[in-house]
Amino acid sequence: MNKIFLGVMNKLLLGVLGFTLTSLFAQAQTYNSGSFSYHGDPLPYRYLKPVIDENQKLPLVIFLHGAGERGSDNEMQLIHGSKLFSDSLSEYPALVIFPQCDKESYWPNVNIIQTETGINFQFEADLLPDSPLQLVDLMIDSLIQSGIVDTNRIYVGGLSMGGMGAYALVAANPDLFAAAFAICGGGNTEVASRYSRKTPFWIFHGALDDIVPVEYANVMNAALTDAGGNPILTIYPKANHNSWDSAFAEPELLKWLFAHNKSTTKQ
Repeated sequence: MNKIFLGVMNKLLLGVLGFTLTSLFAQAQTYNSGSFSYHGDPLPYRYLKPVIDENQKLPLVIFLHGAGERGSDNEMQLIHGSKLFSDSLSEYPALVIFPQCDKESYWPNVNIIQTETGINFQFEADLLPDSPLQLVDLMIDSLIQSGIVDTNRIYVGGLSMGGMGAYALVAANPDLFAAAFAICGGGNTEVASRYSRKTPFWIFHGALDDIVPVEYANVMNAALTDAGGNPILTIYPKANHNSWDSAFAEPELLKWLFAHNKSTTKQ
């Protein structure tokens, strides 16, 4: 597994080359720095928070980065998607958090196995224990307890490893999220029924993806639909693994996301 894992990660890192250091620096200046810890385990994160009245509660957005942005610098996780939210903060004011996964870890519990046909991702039944995603889960609980979060408007999204994390986090908290999106990810189809009717999903994937094949999007869409959900599936015919640029360019993405409110959505 280690050789395959490293090979996948090295390939993912190639996508970073197209992002300028200037752009990353600009987002690092826009997003505030923070850290959450539990029993000594740290979770660095960057966040946006609009100016609000003292008693005002905010929607919460958690964005989970891909494997290429793992580390402890508390900056690399901003490389994809951060500009989308910072540019739209005035239109969609929310507490937006980009946590960072440790370099040697993976958001959800996943086995990565080389097969004759390529790489196979096997998603564990135990979705959160002993994974960095458990820290994200605990951080969300802490934010809710602080009273700043509108609990009817909590959202999660992610790309690649982070898309896998989005499925796992929603499955572990089927009554929590108002809506979610997953870009070039995959999830455990056996637990899709836990949240299929409760959390709307928008799924994005590139048809030519040779790292996380498009079949992972198709089977998740089918599992959610078969379990009574109504996910949106968008496949980009000419996109490889980098389907996130196309997804972030979707003019309806944030409008769709923030339109969902658990207080007005039939569960």
